[in-house]
Amino acid sequence: MEDKKTMNAIQNVLLESREKLTVSGVSDVLSFDDQIVIVATDMGLLTVKGENLKINKLNIDTSDFILNGKITSLAYSEGGFEGSKNSNILSKIFK
Repeated sequence: MEDKKTMNAIQNVLLESREKLTVSGVSDVLSFDDQIVIVATDMGLLTVKGENLKINKLNIDTSDFILNGKITSLAYSEGGFEGSKNSNILSKIFK
Protein backbone atom coordinates (compact mmCIF):
# COMPACT_ATOMS: atom_id res chain seq x y z
CA MET A 1 0.00 0.00 0.00
CA GLU A 2 1.37 3.40 -1.00
CA ASP A 3 1.53 6.17 1.57
CA LYS A 4 -0.70 9.22 1.06
CA LYS A 5 2.23 11.52 0.28
CA THR A 6 3.30 9.34 -2.67
CA MET A 7 -0.26 8.93 -3.98
CA ASN A 8 -0.86 12.70 -4.07
CA ALA A 9 2.62 13.65 -5.29
CA ILE A 10 3.14 15.12 -8.74
CA GLN A 11 6.60 14.77 -10.16
CA ASN A 12 7.97 16.03 -13.44
CA VAL A 13 10.99 14.42 -15.07
CA LEU A 14 12.30 16.11 -18.22
CA LEU A 15 15.22 14.63 -20.15
CA GLU A 16 16.57 16.84 -22.94
CA SER A 17 18.75 15.17 -25.60
CA ARG A 18 20.02 12.73 -22.93
CA GLU A 19 22.25 15.56 -21.67
CA LYS A 20 20.10 17.60 -19.27
CA LEU A 21 17.77 16.12 -16.65
CA THR A 22 15.31 18.32 -14.75
CA VAL A 23 13.36 16.75 -11.87
CA SER A 24 10.80 18.30 -9.53
CA GLY A 25 9.93 16.92 -6.10
CA VAL A 26 13.53 16.22 -5.03
CA SER A 27 14.10 16.29 -1.27
CA ASP A 28 17.77 15.22 -1.02
CA VAL A 29 20.81 13.96 -2.90
CA LEU A 30 21.93 10.75 -1.20
CA SER A 31 24.96 9.91 -3.32
CA PHE A 32 26.71 11.35 -6.34
CA ASP A 33 29.80 11.11 -8.48
CA ASP A 34 30.45 11.55 -12.19
CA GLN A 35 28.82 8.18 -13.08
CA ILE A 36 25.88 7.72 -10.67
CA VAL A 37 23.54 10.06 -8.80
CA ILE A 38 20.93 8.88 -6.30
CA VAL A 39 18.25 11.35 -5.25
CA ALA A 40 15.36 11.06 -2.82
CA THR A 41 12.13 12.25 -4.43
CA ASP A 42 8.47 12.41 -3.49
CA MET A 43 7.98 9.27 -5.63
CA GLY A 44 10.88 7.21 -4.18
CA LEU A 45 14.59 6.91 -4.90
CA LEU A 46 15.71 7.89 -8.39
CA THR A 47 19.01 6.51 -9.66
CA VAL A 48 20.64 8.23 -12.64
CA LYS A 49 23.60 6.63 -14.40
CA GLY A 50 25.83 8.13 -17.07
CA GLU A 51 29.15 9.80 -17.78
CA ASN A 52 30.50 13.19 -16.67
CA LEU A 53 27.43 13.80 -14.51
CA LYS A 54 27.35 17.16 -12.75
CA ILE A 55 24.67 18.62 -10.53
CA ASN A 56 23.85 21.99 -12.04
CA LYS A 57 21.09 23.00 -9.60
CA LEU A 58 19.68 21.72 -6.34
CA ASN A 59 17.14 23.82 -4.49
CA ILE A 60 15.56 21.95 -1.59
CA ASP A 61 13.17 24.87 -0.88
CA THR A 62 11.55 24.55 -4.33
CA SER A 63 12.42 20.83 -4.76
CA ASP A 64 14.14 21.56 -8.09
CA PHE A 65 17.06 19.50 -9.40
CA ILE A 66 19.03 19.80 -12.66
CA LEU A 67 21.73 17.35 -13.75
CA ASN A 68 23.98 17.64 -16.81
CA GLY A 69 26.13 15.01 -18.53
CA LYS A 70 25.69 11.98 -20.79
CA ILE A 71 22.68 10.22 -19.21
CA THR A 72 22.39 6.50 -19.96
CA SER A 73 19.86 5.27 -17.38
CA LEU A 74 17.05 6.47 -15.11
CA ALA A 75 15.48 4.09 -12.60
CA TYR A 76 13.12 4.43 -9.66
CA SER A 77 13.41 2.04 -6.76
CA GLU A 78 10.38 -0.02 -5.85
CA GLY A 79 8.53 1.18 -2.78
CA GLY A 80 8.70 4.49 -1.01
CA PHE A 81 11.51 6.36 0.63
CA GLU A 82 12.10 4.70 4.00
CA GLY A 83 15.27 4.87 6.06
CA SER A 84 15.53 1.11 6.61
CA LYS A 85 15.31 0.37 2.88
CA ASN A 86 17.89 3.00 1.86
CA SER A 87 20.86 1.12 3.21
CA ASN A 88 19.74 -2.09 1.46
CA ILE A 89 19.27 -0.34 -1.89
CA LEU A 90 22.58 1.49 -1.64
CA SER A 91 24.44 -1.66 -0.64
CA LYS A 92 23.01 -3.48 -3.70
CA ILE A 93 24.03 -0.66 -6.04
CA PHE A 94 27.59 -0.48 -4.77
CA LYS A 95 28.31 -4.24 -4.58
